[in-house]
Amino acid sequence: MSEVRNPATGEVLGEVVGATGAEVDAAIARAGGAFEAWRKVGPGDRARVLRRFAAMVDAHLEELALLEVRNSGHTISNARWEAGNVRDVLDYYAGAPERLTGQQIPVPGGLDVTFHEPLGVVGVIVPWNFPMPIAGWGFAPALAAGNTVVLKPAELTPLTALRLAELALEAGLPEGVLTVLPGPGSVVGERFVSHPAVRKVCFTGSTEIGTRIMAGCAAQVKRVTLELGGKSANLVFADADLERAAASAPYAVFDNAGQDCCARSRILVQRPVYDRFLELLEPAVRAFRVEDPAAETAEMGPLISAAHRDRVGGYVDGAKVAFTGARPDGPGFWYAPTVLLADSPADRHWREEVFGPVVSVLPFDDEADAIRLANDTEYGLSGSIWTRDAGRAIRVARAVESGNLSVNSHSSVRYWTPFGGMKRSGLGRELGPDALHAFTDVKNVFISTEE
Repeated sequence: MSEVRNPATGEVLGEVVGATGAEVDAAIARAGGAFEAWRKVGPGDRARVLRRFAAMVDAHLEELALLEVRNSGHTISNARWEAGNVRDVLDYYAGAPERLTGQQIPVPGGLDVTFHEPLGVVGVIVPWNFPMPIAGWGFAPALAAGNTVVLKPAELTPLTALRLAELALEAGLPEGVLTVLPGPGSVVGERFVSHPAVRKVCFTGSTEIGTRIMAGCAAQVKRVTLELGGKSANLVFADADLERAAASAPYAVFDNAGQDCCARSRILVQRPVYDRFLELLEPAVRAFRVEDPAAETAEMGPLISAAHRDRVGGYVDGAKVAFTGARPDGPGFWYAPTVLLADSPADRHWREEVFGPVVSVLPFDDEADAIRLANDTEYGLSGSIWTRDAGRAIRVARAVESGNLSVNSHSSVRYWTPFGGMKRSGLGRELGPDALHAFTDVKNVFISTEE
């Protein structure tokens, strides 16, 4: 039994009973039983079920958004986008079952064909920072490929996942095809890794836990996709539109209170414009609206918990603070947007993932220096490049070791394009037109035509 709290007020919303090991095993067994029937559903019929699921989410979009505001502290505008993203991802992958085609390969003495076969039961482990979209990014392509799914939401934020499971049943998804199992990772998540009937694990969360999951899956040669930590760089060159870059920077790191593995939490500014950029950044940070997440004007809500607020504060203690934004007084797990000045790349707040509304700023000298500093990290998930020079944008984008980059924008993640990290930020690529291949095995069949 775990308490679920409203991060904006600290009040208890209710209690959720976590699944026991025996209940997890039983749910996996039901998912395994449902798999044989679900994989045989015709591609067009499977697509229709997913479209009905998408329509059901759309009909309950405001309900889901308000539930996420209360449970996760997300702003209402973000929460509406997140619920809409689940709908859109379901709609997108509803078009995939009929296009999951194999190949005919010329061979002597016969015919050779390939098939994409579903894996079986897929375990999806969802973090607390984006409960709805990350759940959808896992279960939508997995279901479209013909797999069944058992999904573990984070203990702090289980409510929207539980509601989505109810809506799936109402939309006509058969029993056992999508099951949500709340509970601790040491019970539910660990069983996804160790249970032989679970043929793939999708995990989004910390690099530390991800490495343990990867090691556990290796024991069974189990497929795994990992989307892990980040310490992404925001590179601002002297020829950039500084006003636009400075206005965009708060959204690149303070969105969702900085609780985003793609947050551009390291700003690298070319030395000749370093002071000017900070002058432009300060009013943008001070104007960033941190308020009741249910307010239509809110741009940032609270952190997820008191413990996490204390952890974030630990990175700021003793650091060189350039300026901060505002935050509400009173109850709730609030933290003001904070800009730190890094003395060197060795600073703890520069190197480690803070996972809060804290950004570090450091100057660089030239293009080679910018690339060196951007790559001086164990992570490689996201990042941005600001320049008016198209050649430089391409050169730097090719040189920065990161899975998702944007040029003259703070956004690089879209569900119809591939998403994944490099180095210790993750393993595998999901989303985009090839995502279903991540949830299938390729089977090769040779048919002899010789008499």
